[in-house]
Amino acid sequence: MAFFHQRPDWYLPESKATPEKVYLNRRALLRAMGLGGLALAGGPLLSGCSNSTETSGEHASQDASTTKDSFIQDSFIQDSSIQDSSIQDSSDRSGSSNLPTDPKRNYDTDVPGLDLYPVKRNDKYKVPERGITPEDPVQTFNNYYEFSLSKGGVWKATGSYDTTPWTLEIVGLVDKPLRLDLDDLIRKNSLEERVYRFRCVEAWAMTVPWTGFSLADLLKQAQPKSSAKYVRFLSVSRPSQMPNIDVLKHYTWPYHEALRLDEALNELSFVVTGVFGHPLTKQMGAPLRIILPWKYGYKGPKAVTRIELTDKQPPTFWNTAEPSEYGFYSNVNPKKPHPRWSQAKERLLPDGKEVVTQLYNGYAAQVSSLYKGDEF
Repeated sequence: MAFFHQRPDWYLPESKATPEKVYLNRRALLRAMGLGGLALAGGPLLSGCSNSTETSGEHASQDASTTKDSFIQDSFIQDSSIQDSSIQDSSDRSGSSNLPTDPKRNYDTDVPGLDLYPVKRNDKYKVPERGITPEDPVQTFNNYYEFSLSKGGVWKATGSYDTTPWTLEIVGLVDKPLRLDLDDLIRKNSLEERVYRFRCVEAWAMTVPWTGFSLADLLKQAQPKSSAKYVRFLSVSRPSQMPNIDVLKHYTWPYHEALRLDEALNELSFVVTGVFGHPLTKQMGAPLRIILPWKYGYKGPKAVTRIELTDKQPPTFWNTAEPSEYGFYSNVNPKKPHPRWSQAKERLLPDGKEVVTQLYNGYAAQVSSLYKGDEF
């Protein structure tokens, strides 16, 4: 007798996997994956408390669970058909066989500041209504198109990617332009851990303990001029190490994002160097990324190498690619659907539990004063 496996009601059949001829277009890609309720393609809080004496490792062990990762597993079934039919293994194209073996330790062994982790958690920034997402799915469910369109394939495609040495420049309308190597950057800024909600525009979500420091503190070191109105971020672009850049030639690489200066100076804006009590992994944006928890995840650029202050609103990567679908502000708003799916609810990793989306991802108290119109 045949054996039948009952799929969840949101499971996408393999017959709807992306055809190769539309794979290179994000809009077609997501449409082909059936994003009516959930996209499967693919990036604080209250006042008054002091730093906790507990370390991130202790918190992580308390919050991690053995929940069955059915949501992740079924997503990977769909995801793998995209990777297998559309792109070669990164080691074939890069000429490297240096494939990573542990997604949770997928960072360079000589990364600066390794001795500083884990750091104390700042309990001012927490997510009281749900636990921290287990680390395994967070590290293996990533949007990072420079490496792969397959979420599960990203970390495996980073074997040739080298994050050391690393330099960050802060230029433009500043009185004190800065050029900092990663070690100086980490040691001159006080690291702390913050637990933030993370909401993808594709309607999935997770809760992550990030290690880093205030973006406002970093920008103030460069002394922005009074004429500065916007902050532009530029990510690294290395086609020889990021194998999918040459495949996705129609996109405007390198990845670039931007904020208004007042958004960048908000207390929630965070420069991230670590996650789960250790350095940031390559698939999550090593060695330096930006997290903006009230915005959709793609607003936070990965592998940032340059920050520029300007008086004019800069173009952004996804707004340039699909202006009707990805706005400049991209604040989380459950009442404003994406043109092709609702944003009223989200599914939590790893099991796909559906919850109601909160306005500004639950951070209205911290950011609503920044917006007076329909800046979503």
